[in-house]
Amino acid sequence: MDAIDRVLQEAVEAGVVPHVAAIAADRDGTVYEGSAGGVSTDTTFRIMSMTKMVATTAALQQVEQGRLNLDAPVDDYCPSFRDVQVLTGFDGDEPILKPPATRATVRQLVTHTTGLGYWFWNADVLAWETATGTPNVLSGSEVIFTAPMVAEPGSQYVYGINTDWLGKVVEAASGDTLDVAVKEGITGPLGMDRTTFAPTSEALAAAVPIHVKGDDGWVATDVELSRDPEYYAGGHGLYSTPRDYIRFERALLRGGELDGQRILRESTVAEAFTNQIGDLDFPAVIPTADPASACTFEVPPGMKWGLGLLLNPEDEPGRRRAWSGSWAGLCNTHFWVDPTTGVCASIYSNFLPFATPEAMALYADFERALYASL
Repeated sequence: MDAIDRVLQEAVEAGVVPHVAAIAADRDGTVYEGSAGGVSTDTTFRIMSMTKMVATTAALQQVEQGRLNLDAPVDDYCPSFRDVQVLTGFDGDEPILKPPATRATVRQLVTHTTGLGYWFWNADVLAWETATGTPNVLSGSEVIFTAPMVAEPGSQYVYGINTDWLGKVVEAASGDTLDVAVKEGITGPLGMDRTTFAPTSEALAAAVPIHVKGDDGWVATDVELSRDPEYYAGGHGLYSTPRDYIRFERALLRGGELDGQRILRESTVAEAFTNQIGDLDFPAVIPTADPASACTFEVPPGMKWGLGLLLNPEDEPGRRRAWSGSWAGLCNTHFWVDPTTGVCASIYSNFLPFATPEAMALYADFERALYASL
């Protein structure tokens, strides 16, 4: 494992990242832990969109309990979704909106095919937010649920606020707030005691700050999620530690069970690792609309989306096998679960913008070094 340690240490020394922690496990337990730059696998990170698979799991639990139908319209559970329209352009600064041709389904929320987007990867969303004075999702304001679609439901993959809406669906189906549904259904049974939507002041003070690149290197900022959000953000709201989140990854790797606690049926987990978007593809290139928040994101062509997971249909030589599931968080945290090889792993930093080429190269180097050690 010394080669993995060197990958992490050299990345910090070269200024690729301000700090980094990484962890890997198989079905039986942890096989690697390492860090550099003053953090550890016990450090609290903002995991941002790594929240999405947790919220998706909470939704799938409601499906298994017969309280939620993935193919039902979203507005069956959230009547306010009927007000969501499709943005077709602008008349000067005035958005032009029309009703969607079809009613978006809960499954389309899970698969990001409703047409709802994010400001950092969609110029139309950013223009709408600017024209209407609407803050982005990091504000914690309920006003984000007034955002329009930028494509017709079912017509294309558009990464966006779908999982925030899914959190509302979980609340309607379960009768609990999302934090309770996640605690009782996932983090509690799995012993993920450091994973929460609402860290204490002490825990937040001990969390690594979000960094940005300054003239003389990395600079810690006071950028933070809202401390008093109006809703629990299923799309980005969790704080966690590498040691906590790897337990969730291992539960997925083991078909929904860990240490005698089952959070999903094996058949449900198998569905999560199966193409759920048919002939649609995850975009091979997603151009940035806000370079301060995220870089242009590129993946091999033909990638698919499962239930909450990005799926690679082909083996990646020296890395994960076909139909591994993965995703990431805006502040540069990444995870993957490879059922064929029987390994899961994640790598953590907290800085902006997301997915710098150098950081993505570090992610790949970590993965290659890990698989070489197996």
